[in-house]
Amino acid sequence: MPSYTVTVATGSQWFAGTDDYVYITLVGSERCSERTLLDKALYNDFERGAVDTYDVSAGENLGDIVLVKIEKKKYWMHDDWYCKYITVKTPAGDYVEFPCFRWLVDEKEVLLRDGRAFLPQDDKTSVVKQHRQKELDMRRKTIRWSEWQPGFPMSIDAARHKDLPRDIQFDSEKGVDFILNYSKAIENLCVNQFMHMFQSSWSDFADFDKIFVRIKNTISEYVMQHWKEDFMFGYQFLNGCNPVVIQKCTKLPDKFPVTDEMVSVSLERGLSLEQEIEAGNVYIADYEVLDGIKANCTDPCTLQFLAAPICLLYKNTQKKILPIAIQLDQIPDENPIFLPTDSHYDWLLAKIWVRSADFQYHQTVTHLLRTHLMTEVFAIAMYRQLPAVHPVYKLLIPHIRFTIAINTKAREQLICEHGIFDKANATGGGGHVQLVQKAMKFLTFRSLCFPDLIKSRGVDSKEELPTYFYRDDGYKVWEATKSFVSDVVFIYYTSDEKVQEDEEIQAFIKDVCSFGMQDFDHCGFPKSVKRREELIEYLTVVIFTASAQHAAVNFGQYDWCSWIPNAPSTMRKPPPRKKGLATVELIMESLPDRGRSSWHLGAVWALSQYQDSELFLGMYPDEHFIEKPVKTAMEKFRKELGEISSSIRRRNEGKKLPYYYMSPDKIPNSVAV
Repeated sequence: MPSYTVTVATGSQWFAGTDDYVYITLVGSERCSERTLLDKALYNDFERGAVDTYDVSAGENLGDIVLVKIEKKKYWMHDDWYCKYITVKTPAGDYVEFPCFRWLVDEKEVLLRDGRAFLPQDDKTSVVKQHRQKELDMRRKTIRWSEWQPGFPMSIDAARHKDLPRDIQFDSEKGVDFILNYSKAIENLCVNQFMHMFQSSWSDFADFDKIFVRIKNTISEYVMQHWKEDFMFGYQFLNGCNPVVIQKCTKLPDKFPVTDEMVSVSLERGLSLEQEIEAGNVYIADYEVLDGIKANCTDPCTLQFLAAPICLLYKNTQKKILPIAIQLDQIPDENPIFLPTDSHYDWLLAKIWVRSADFQYHQTVTHLLRTHLMTEVFAIAMYRQLPAVHPVYKLLIPHIRFTIAINTKAREQLICEHGIFDKANATGGGGHVQLVQKAMKFLTFRSLCFPDLIKSRGVDSKEELPTYFYRDDGYKVWEATKSFVSDVVFIYYTSDEKVQEDEEIQAFIKDVCSFGMQDFDHCGFPKSVKRREELIEYLTVVIFTASAQHAAVNFGQYDWCSWIPNAPSTMRKPPPRKKGLATVELIMESLPDRGRSSWHLGAVWALSQYQDSELFLGMYPDEHFIEKPVKTAMEKFRKELGEISSSIRRRNEGKKLPYYYMSPDKIPNSVAV
């Protein structure tokens, strides 16, 4: 009687093991085995992290093992189980691997294909075709599109984290509870002593030191010491946590009537402002998208204000970027142009207003919309259109890990009405919703392609901007990622025709555009791909957005935003309409009060922390792919990433302001915080 040796691996995360009954059925090309209970007497099966082996007998040879059916039945009460993989050793001594990497909940059953990746057109038998379709049908019932707010990218149809399918929940919800984490952060940072003085102002800049946490040799301490300097202000446009706003100025906009006379003292080359612009030495940061956004009014006792400033920046002879003119709103007749030659406090307050606007833009547009929400769109479309056997599913699954979960948790606790976002931010209370809606009108597919985004802003020249490390490191990681994606795509798609014939990949691309992006005409997302190069670029966008881009704009938040005056989350006085009004007292009354400062500090601390079980770019412990050519491509990818990390480490040696957010060893695989 033929006997098959079955090995079952249980996950090592919390609560992965089960006491429920587990049954297996081997589906062969000739016939099926009997449904067999996997049980060893006097032995606890399926413990967390365990690898268990069983013998499954069959009356006759089953032929090639095509599928493995796993069923879980409750023993006493339902006990979820996370199965990593199953391997089957045939009587002939061959091993067949069946990746699982999913939860079995209640009395759910799972039908597994072997680990080889197949395009839909390469499946020939009705059994595997039906399995493929059934898997997608089941996913589409549980993973549905929903519009959280009008004009937003579509999101998952789940109001709470616990409503999500188990496979896309966090392993432990407790670890990503925003309210709990922020409260812990506030306590750990010893700032809860100021919460009872919620609405009282700080006395002077040194007062902020009371809630500032010094960690030896960190960027945050350097920022605290140098934040008033024009060099530090300009440097952040290149390598702070929002390095995506600055663009080359080719012509001054009419709404920003800076004259040569105003800035001549700031120009170092003996050229006029117009000549400096023609020479490529002038840059601009325009926060027009903030114009008209309603400021937070959730607390009737405290007025809060927003501005939509325009800032002119100059590359001096040492190639440092310095501010030379600031207008605090979009209408020139009502807003003076502040200059470095103005009084110390006038100029400082103008820069603080720009930093506050930059903080709002960063949190809502750069971070929330362009990494979190966009990655969720890709993730939902992937689950709905690509079965686990598809090579692109296997490629993308590590890069959407926990993204739907963190976004759902954010909608539940962070950016919802009366959520944490409302407590400290000027765009809380609905302003952040308006801001996403406005920013969506400018979000295009090309703007998610890193090289295109850099070039479109005119900041692609290393010679002109030699210290733009976000750009330089981003290029390297983009190219390494694209090379890896190309290697995988060319393994499975031997021609462009293969791409065109793949109904599932075409459905995935279309789902992103037609449902995720709601077919917005301006977005420019493709509805199909015809060539392998197009598919490679598309998948590179997905992976890069979820990994490198998110890392670049997320994990520097404590470094750059923990010193409150450098990144005020709100302003409590309106932007000045005249010069000569600013005093240290007015600035203190404008900056966040003690309570909001405490919430802000707790937030940027919590958001900057890595997960305990973080998986960084190139780390693929779950072996969804079993083919050697893909594993070779992964190893090549890891080697390239390691070389990039080493080069970044060498460049940072001795620097007072090291840049490491795009270092692959600090880039998580996915948006999970």
